[in-house]
Amino acid sequence: MQEYLKRRDFQKQSRARYPYLLNQTPSVQVNSDAGAGIGYTNMTIRGSDNQRINVTLNGIPLNDAESMGSFFVNLPDFASSTESIQVQRGIGTSTNGAGSFGASLNIQSNTLAEKPYVELNNSFGSYNTWKNTVKLGTGLINDKFAFNARLSRISSDGYIERASSDLQSFYIDGGYYGKKHILKGIVFWEKRKPTRPGTVYQSP
Repeated sequence: MQEYLKRRDFQKQSRARYPYLLNQTPSVQVNSDAGAGIGYTNMTIRGSDNQRINVTLNGIPLNDAESMGSFFVNLPDFASSTESIQVQRGIGTSTNGAGSFGASLNIQSNTLAEKPYVELNNSFGSYNTWKNTVKLGTGLINDKFAFNARLSRISSDGYIERASSDLQSFYIDGGYYGKKHILKGIVFWEKRKPTRPGTVYQSP
């Protein structure tokens, strides 16, 4: 069974992050180590853990080559740069490998925005949780080129002791949009300082 989520479907949850964007979809259960949905998170689909869920970004596998798991802590605020999400429950195609035994999750990043835009989003929540996002796009230049950029920071003290998070990221894409062809490049980067509950990290 497949399900498509467009940007308008999860726009009201813009403060949410993966995998919490999928929390209201059937057969999906999510959990958070820190208890606030920030930092280390996990999910199951129909009881299958993340080692049996194949995740792709624009068709490129995200699953770790060794553990076959997907670590969404490495994608802080990637939801702000997501256009659509496809959830396929049950066994996927063999081209996705063993990771698609339980389900497949296909994430599509931003598509073409023909008009220039600037967005500034700030939110505050429990446990001193902050989310700051700046987005901008050039729109279509000379009917051929378009560029988008995003800069984000998410921080939280966490629900329990020693579970704080400080996640920073940026996303940049640029593309050539011809009548019959599209050539697009994407670069995204993250820096994180999440602490697993019950673990103490000391500076050298």
